[in-house]
Amino acid sequence: PPPPTRLPPTAILAEGAPAKSFALYLKQGSLTALPWPGCDSGFGKETAKKLDSMGFTVLATVLELNSPGAIELRTCCSPRLRLLQLDLTKPGDISRVLEFTKAHTTSTGLWGLVNNAGHNEVVADAELSPVATFRSCMEVNFFGALELTKGLLPLLRSSRGRIVTVGSPAGDMPYPCLGAYGTSKAAVALLMDTFSCELLPWGVKVSIIQPGCFKTESVRNVGQWEKRKQLLLANLPQELLQAYGKDYIEHLHGQFLRSLRLAMSDLSPVVDAITDALLAARPRRRYYPGQGLGLMYFIHYYLPEGLRRRFLQAFFISHCLPRALQPGQPGATPSQDAAQDPNLSLGPSPAVAR
Repeated sequence: PPPPTRLPPTAILAEGAPAKSFALYLKQGSLTALPWPGCDSGFGKETAKKLDSMGFTVLATVLELNSPGAIELRTCCSPRLRLLQLDLTKPGDISRVLEFTKAHTTSTGLWGLVNNAGHNEVVADAELSPVATFRSCMEVNFFGALELTKGLLPLLRSSRGRIVTVGSPAGDMPYPCLGAYGTSKAAVALLMDTFSCELLPWGVKVSIIQPGCFKTESVRNVGQWEKRKQLLLANLPQELLQAYGKDYIEHLHGQFLRSLRLAMSDLSPVVDAITDALLAARPRRRYYPGQGLGLMYFIHYYLPEGLRRRFLQAFFISHCLPRALQPGQPGATPSQDAAQDPNLSLGPSPAVAR
């Protein structure tokens, strides 16, 4: 739907992860965006650029003020755009941003908040993922959004504004090897659904963006994922390494990189969804930008569990048997379901074997 003809005299704020987040403010005739460690890359950066080009005043938060993304924003955007440094894992940074936001929206009010956190460190089975990984994902993707949302709700209630949160399909369905990330995204989606119900009497509208796989800077950085895999192998308890085997983890890593090659390079569907959620007179509760998501959700909600699992394995990561369950290993007895699964390789991947 088209944006309202007369925007309220308020602002918009958005947050993200220690490398992915941004905030936006909306005033009459101008919009201020506050993309924090996230406006310097991916969806946050592109959304800040679009809002600036639309004539809005943009206040962008970034993890590093001298990062390439922050420099790009200074170069290509108008003088209306300002950059603030923000790390979502530091309470002092969050408090400073909240105080700055309140101080700079006294005369205009705050129109919206965009939670754009998307932090993930490990792609591996939940048993292989350190507990610290689950905590760090929750700290950034859930508690960061919770703290900013609660801190700004008095302003948002006053303006009858918007809350927009970037989630993930991994929070709706069990993507293989994304247990920590998916759990945090499921938690924040449920939190936003709760806010949506509770804030309805106040006129605050809440939207969740569930994007498909897009080529953000994180997806393109293959070297970063290689380093994380090596760190996982180096710190894995010996018992788990013996049970699963190095080839098993190498196989998962290769499957993950293969899936990333299918990512969409055009980020505009997500940028358009965020913009619509902020400015439309009747924003949707859910947005699903990206190819194939309709089919994916249909399979998830309407087909048997076995078919759902096989689809996700074929689309994302197809496991091979752990070392301890491979033929010839002492006591190797794969479960009946595993033995009958056509998507489960009985040995290491061909690339690993070579």
